[in-house]
Amino acid sequence: MKLSLVKEMRDIDRRSVEEYGIPEIVLMENAGRRTAEAALEILENVKGKSICVLAGSGNNGGDAFVAARHLANMGARVKVFLAGNVAHITKSAAINRDAVKHMEIELHTLEGDRAWDRLQVVLRFADLVIDGILGTGCKGELREDVLKLVRLVNAANKPVVAVDIVTGVEADTGQVKSEAVQAACTVALGVPKLGHLLCPGAALTGRLLVDDIGIPAKLLEEGLNQNILDAALVSSLLPPRAMDVHKGNCGRILVIAGSRGMTGAAALASEAALRSGAGVVTLAVPESLHDLMEMKLTEVMTQPIPEMKKGIIGGDKALAALLQMTDGYDAVLIGPGLGRDDETGELVRKLAGFVEIPVILDADGIFAYHGYAEQLKSCKQVPILTPHLGEMASFLGVTVEELRGSLLETVREAAKEYQSVFVVKSECTVIVYPDGEAFFSPTGNPGMATAGSGDVLAGTIAGLIKQMESGVAPLAGVYLHGLAGDFAAQEMGEGLIASDILAKLPKARVEIDQNR
Repeated sequence: MKLSLVKEMRDIDRRSVEEYGIPEIVLMENAGRRTAEAALEILENVKGKSICVLAGSGNNGGDAFVAARHLANMGARVKVFLAGNVAHITKSAAINRDAVKHMEIELHTLEGDRAWDRLQVVLRFADLVIDGILGTGCKGELREDVLKLVRLVNAANKPVVAVDIVTGVEADTGQVKSEAVQAACTVALGVPKLGHLLCPGAALTGRLLVDDIGIPAKLLEEGLNQNILDAALVSSLLPPRAMDVHKGNCGRILVIAGSRGMTGAAALASEAALRSGAGVVTLAVPESLHDLMEMKLTEVMTQPIPEMKKGIIGGDKALAALLQMTDGYDAVLIGPGLGRDDETGELVRKLAGFVEIPVILDADGIFAYHGYAEQLKSCKQVPILTPHLGEMASFLGVTVEELRGSLLETVREAAKEYQSVFVVKSECTVIVYPDGEAFFSPTGNPGMATAGSGDVLAGTIAGLIKQMESGVAPLAGVYLHGLAGDFAAQEMGEGLIASDILAKLPKARVEIDQNR
């Protein structure tokens, strides 16, 4: 499924009307009807129920007026409040407002203290609220009257059905500059928006329903470079194994990871590569840690690398040893727990620039490029970087708050500038390619906010490189990792640890294979 930006959705609406001849009022009718149906799904029976409909003066308000009509026809006791500027009401919204009047549905304009007092009483006794105040028109701080309305709705603590996106959430970023309505359900019109997937908007959306509202399918596909990953897509990318397959066909992966005190990251990443289906995985570690890792790991092979000091690799001897090793491998993962010494960073940059095979950079592998980001362009193949939000912000020299404020735009610019694939880990991990194509994963859960989870992800992506087209391995890796985390959370809840995710990778792979 695609995702749209606000300007893209507006263009789609316009083209539906101008190129396909679908009247705007028809799209509004479909949107309002689906909103009313969502209210019915929550309440199960709306007959005799009290429903408060809040409508702005834009087309989002028009959708809410339509919902009010349909709910009244279902037998609900509907009270509508026009929260926008009456003088600025759109043509289609005005038509549906007038229809509400003709149906003798109770309608009030929020002007004066009496109207606000009446609203508070209605909210107190309402069974459900329809939020059709702003929709995707929200940007920046809310007007004082809208902010007051949001606070009243939240204080009432009633289930809310939001039309397209909750009031107060910026549709392109998920950001909330003032306050926002907490919805039980949101009906996304056409396709979802980024604000439905990125926090804090994602946490305010409630259950997300998507309805095309009659927009031609072609318009909801072409020209949109944002996508939601799903099992069907991932299954199509990951081919079944042939009967005569052997371990060499499945990928030989080199993991360069670990330092004194950080051996767990190395173990998790290398084991994840195997659990995602790689045939052979070798872990290259500082020589003083080799014996420990050899005892710790069974299926993963280990290789000692010359140290510059105890537990830390760097220098020409280490570089020569690693370059010699890479000749026999299909991909190299660099960075989990590797350390941040200057000599280690120099080794990472030289190695990544020399090797001909795909390179995945995680954690300290990404840190090695702080101040040297331009050198990413010298990699023989497009490198894959897997930072979390803090690492991405640090890499770009911005704060996490600044990054969140324009996440997709900022990551797109970085992917293009540095000719790299960025896998930015957050509540909804986003994968962005140098051409601007972006993918968001719906899998994963808060329990995965635990040390080592990112190491498992990096290893999962590396392990898939040879099993499919290497360029799409991040898509399958992110989805499988999140799905494994979801399986782990079913048993462990928020007490899950990274090794629980690791253990569920095979189950996630089986789930994907069954979607073929």
